[in-house]
Amino acid sequence: MTDAPQYLLVIYRATRETDGEEPIAPGYVAEELDRSPSTATETLQRLEARGYLEYEPYEGATLTDRGRETAAELHERYVVLSTFFRDVLELPEPRREAMQLVGSVSSVVTDRVAETLLDAEKAEADERPPSVE
Repeated sequence: MTDAPQYLLVIYRATRETDGEEPIAPGYVAEELDRSPSTATETLQRLEARGYLEYEPYEGATLTDRGRETAAELHERYVVLSTFFRDVLELPEPRREAMQLVGSVSSVVTDRVAETLLDAEKAEADERPPSVE
């Protein structure tokens, strides 16, 4: 189940947009990940069996505490990768690229990328002439 991180991330992001009020429909997940509805449903059922979410047919998926914790970590990686791909590599679709890699990159790698981005921002700020007030 190599797509599990992407599924958790899509549900996490959608849950944040709805304030966690409603289950996330499998059709929405399928559309976001460009998967068939049946594939999305099967994957959601597997994620439920692994304890990451609760899935109700015709209702949707809700993250469990374990799923929410895992998805929050994935979201942090996703944000760092998206920023790196956009600002440093200047990729045309940084979010899509980040979504593809989010489950394949360790937190050590994203921590180092984040440090590098912060160091680059600091160096850039240090080279700016002082503002005239």
